[in-house]
Amino acid sequence: MKTLYLDCGMGAAGDMLAAALLELLPDPDDFLEYLNQLGIPAVQFRKEKAVKCGICGTHFSVLIHGEEEQPGMFSSAQHSHSNLQEIRGMVLGWDLPEQVQEDICGVYDLLAKAESQVHGRPINEIHFHEVGSLDAIADITAVCLLMERLAPDEVVVSPVHVGSGYVACTHGNLPVPTPATALLLRDVPIYGGRISGELCTPTGAALLKYFATRFGDMPLMKMQAIGYGMGKKDFEFANCVRAMLGQTAGQTDDIVELSCNVDDMTAEEIGFAAECFFEAGAQEVYTVPIGMKKSRPGTWIRVMCRREDREKMVRLLFAHTTTLGVREAVMRRYVLDRRLETVQTGYGAVRCKKSFGYGVSRVKYEYDDLSRIAKEQHMTLEQVRRCLKDG
Repeated sequence: MKTLYLDCGMGAAGDMLAAALLELLPDPDDFLEYLNQLGIPAVQFRKEKAVKCGICGTHFSVLIHGEEEQPGMFSSAQHSHSNLQEIRGMVLGWDLPEQVQEDICGVYDLLAKAESQVHGRPINEIHFHEVGSLDAIADITAVCLLMERLAPDEVVVSPVHVGSGYVACTHGNLPVPTPATALLLRDVPIYGGRISGELCTPTGAALLKYFATRFGDMPLMKMQAIGYGMGKKDFEFANCVRAMLGQTAGQTDDIVELSCNVDDMTAEEIGFAAECFFEAGAQEVYTVPIGMKKSRPGTWIRVMCRREDREKMVRLLFAHTTTLGVREAVMRRYVLDRRLETVQTGYGAVRCKKSFGYGVSRVKYEYDDLSRIAKEQHMTLEQVRRCLKDG
């Protein structure tokens, strides 16, 4: 599987992501020429070599009327305070692939929702400031085009370093991460540190949130290309986003197994407990009949969950079982990539699960949809499967 891993140990910004992805291409100059031939009014894309802490990479910049925005500069010419509708109209008017137009608008939808919540105003009343400027729109456009050109099967993003302190914005001095960035990175693993400054911008956060398949450690992969996208500022650490493109056999992740033994619960009580675990987000719940002390028959209850759900599941195990102790084991899990699709058939819409990886490819139709068709058409499940397979 073609996998893109983004190392955001120094945060992320639109220009840094564009530069890192650009270095993954076999001919970056050819792509840059393509960008400049798009005919985006007043915009010119440029790349140049940059060195941070002895590491060579690329600095990606956008010129507006021949000038590049500098950190802390808020010029009225660039910051036209566009709203979502204006940005959509602008993007749809450019000669871009349809999917790229959808991606750009999708990124701005995320930004608009975050800004709406921060300012307590409806989305259609939100006016973008820094992220609505032409250079920000151009950065987002470049990243979306690069993602289409690279076409990874999955995008894995590291925990994101957001920085610390305060940053000057149009609204004043705001804490890092800024309120919009913090909302965009909700449910994403982030961390701060001693570096003072905004390492992850709202644009960078929105792009990561939109394109990431998942956040976590770098998967086991055979590396094919590495790109370094350099930021404008200098720190004691290399200010860059590192992009790695390679092949993975399939996904791996860590999963927690929580287990306990009980010999004084009824089948109904165990069944009710299992339902509670599933409703709370358990990946799997199953039981095994066992022999316990004093020759008593008992039940071994096992709950599989994500690391972040561990404490919640432990509380539920004590609440819904009679156990006095819960055991924990952390395991490495190998999983096939999965996606749920809806296909149109002669019997209506049918959902199917597609899984692939490790040399395996499978398609399985959802039981509820098969059952519905079988009842409506007075067929067996096997007959429905054959009809769907034959088209």
